[in-house]
Amino acid sequence: MADGPEVTIEEIRARAYDLWERYHRPQGREIELWLLAERELRAERERRLAAGAGAPVRRAPAEAP
Repeated sequence: MADGPEVTIEEIRARAYDLWERYHRPQGREIELWLLAERELRAERERRLAAGAGAPVRRAPAEAP
């Protein structure tokens, strides 16, 4: 990941909860949604840092659990 603040556990937890609710509170998918939340947040952070540095912005393909 590029230099800059890391994604925090609290940010991941909040995003994972949002995903859990968005996908109608599925049972047994906690780890999958946690990893998806972490991946999304890291990609967003990298895009923001790249845009701020004037570098081309790469977009990750959307994934649905």
